[in-house]
Amino acid sequence: MVLSKVKAFAIYFDNLNEHNLPVFSGGDQISGRVVVEVTEEVRVRSLNIHARGVAKVRWTESRNTGANTAYTQNYTEEVEYLNHYDNLIGEERDDESPDEGFTVLCTGVHEFAFSLNLPQMPLATSFEGKHGSVRYWVKAELQRPWLLPVKVKKEFIVFEHIDINTPLLLAPQAGTKEKTLCCWFCASGPISISAKIERKGYTPGESIQIFAEVENCSSRVVVPKAALYQTQTFYAKGKGKQIQQLVSNLRGDPLAQGKSQSWEGKSLKIPPVSPSIVDCPIIRVEYALVVYVDVPGGLNLNLSLPLVIGTIPLHACSSRTSSISSQTSNLRWSLQERPEAPPDYSDLAVSEEHRRDCLQGSDWSPPPEEAEGSLQAYITEFRYLPPPLYSEVDPYPDPVEGPRGAEDAGRWDSCPSR
Repeated sequence: MVLSKVKAFAIYFDNLNEHNLPVFSGGDQISGRVVVEVTEEVRVRSLNIHARGVAKVRWTESRNTGANTAYTQNYTEEVEYLNHYDNLIGEERDDESPDEGFTVLCTGVHEFAFSLNLPQMPLATSFEGKHGSVRYWVKAELQRPWLLPVKVKKEFIVFEHIDINTPLLLAPQAGTKEKTLCCWFCASGPISISAKIERKGYTPGESIQIFAEVENCSSRVVVPKAALYQTQTFYAKGKGKQIQQLVSNLRGDPLAQGKSQSWEGKSLKIPPVSPSIVDCPIIRVEYALVVYVDVPGGLNLNLSLPLVIGTIPLHACSSRTSSISSQTSNLRWSLQERPEAPPDYSDLAVSEEHRRDCLQGSDWSPPPEEAEGSLQAYITEFRYLPPPLYSEVDPYPDPVEGPRGAEDAGRWDSCPSR
């Protein structure tokens, strides 16, 4: 059979990390090989590669226009980051052109090298979400006369590095909130919460040291808790769509009336998660640490501290600077200040077929920087984890919709009400 002449057609990247994955950043050179194995002589018109990087957003909404009529509105948007085309063999010709100038591949294995440079501009980090994604890939196409082309596609991962060793991300984060529970015309005492973390920037695998003070002067038994949330926001046609998911959480001890509770550096570990995405115009990935008081039968008292999940971990000198800055800061607390502990540094489910395709590769090559290698391990693990449950929040709700705080309050036992 003619089609069986091409036994194998594959793409291999040269520079792989310790997990046999192709991982790059803006400005890096990508090199690799297109491997063609044929069982007998094959005439080839052209062999070309096409590298692309695209951020895409897509979701649909149904709307009612009357008693019995409805329509579906599609929201789509796309941003292109990479578009590179190169011929490895010959040039594309018309099927009607004279049968000459073709390249003949003899029986055996043939390798064709390729290389390209990623743009020096900020690139969006590879990402898979429920309503959008950021993907990068190389596609090879083998053209033969009078036959359908043979195609193969291989993805690679791109990181837009975020260095947390900057003054903005090393600054301590703190806040205080208070509320009074009311039942008709009777008001109980207030519930207050103060919380502080030593900095704003973290990397996967680190632990957030939480210093908090909770005082319960109400008539109910409350429970102090903390949760790390990821918020994905997708933009298309002037409209936004939000997905909020719980990443990690912890809880304190129940607090009776008139009691208080202190957290002296309570640890919340950051699991393998995607880095923050802040430069893409259609996809944003943001994080927040929410320290809150779970109030049975009422709205929770929430204190949100924004976080940035970076890719370049904390340096030793930055750690000392952060500690000094934290001790000398003029943050106002309603309760007594406590000394800081030193930092304890340590949509889309991916199919098994796609996972095997990504993991296959060629020779191992060490990463250019040791710090990047450990982060890539976390991102790799995150990429192949099954997606968690989603809690959808529309940032631009219709005026007729009611508040959703009470509805969301019971979704998770550990999730603060909105």
